[in-house]
Amino acid sequence: MSLAAQNSQTLACAHEAPLPTAGRSPLASWFPRTVLCRLPLMVAAVWIASVPALSLAQSEGPGVGDKAPKFEVLDDRGETWKAEDHYGKKIIVVYFYPADMTGGCTAQACSFRDDLGKLSEKNVLVVGVSGDSVRNHQLFKKAHQLNFPLLADVEGKVADAFGVPKTVGEKTVKAEIEGETYDLVRNVTTRRWTFVIGLDGKIAYKDDNVNARQDSQNVAAAVAKLQPATKN
Repeated sequence: MSLAAQNSQTLACAHEAPLPTAGRSPLASWFPRTVLCRLPLMVAAVWIASVPALSLAQSEGPGVGDKAPKFEVLDDRGETWKAEDHYGKKIIVVYFYPADMTGGCTAQACSFRDDLGKLSEKNVLVVGVSGDSVRNHQLFKKAHQLNFPLLADVEGKVADAFGVPKTVGEKTVKAEIEGETYDLVRNVTTRRWTFVIGLDGKIAYKDDNVNARQDSQNVAAAVAKLQPATKN
């Protein structure tokens, strides 16, 4: 509230009729009328200041030319996937997506599946990352015959390392896979961002406004620019 608005409210309070004294507490009798009038605003300000900040902003994270974050997380086999085991050996595509078994994410995954042969010829390793569990990833891969690793970033730590925005809260996707219905529950939902990490361990490409169906094509174009540095 602006100073002028506060002064206006104070004057309005001051010109109101006095509070009746009958039934008033000693505290109410002691405080000036103007203070009592503004007390709710003061209490609200104190309450707001005491509530932890719920910021929608996310740290920008590493950009093109920066060293890629090192991390380790479980893959869809339940085994630990360590970034440092792969950096420098292949061009790594790390793509973050919101959820297994949803429309856009399925289209994106199937696109990478279909293009994986050509990408592999370019010394590229693709990994998908979401807040889904190992079990969810296994079902997702089974349903669509996905041929690359999916990483279970169930706490959102990998997303944080890359600066990818996320929301925390339980969400469920119901999916029918081979005639059976499953509830795929997750507690972290990330935005759809894609990174390409060159053989030097630096981020060579970053897309924070991904078109799910065109992502693999855009990645292939980015990889083509790195070919002079690709190991055979």
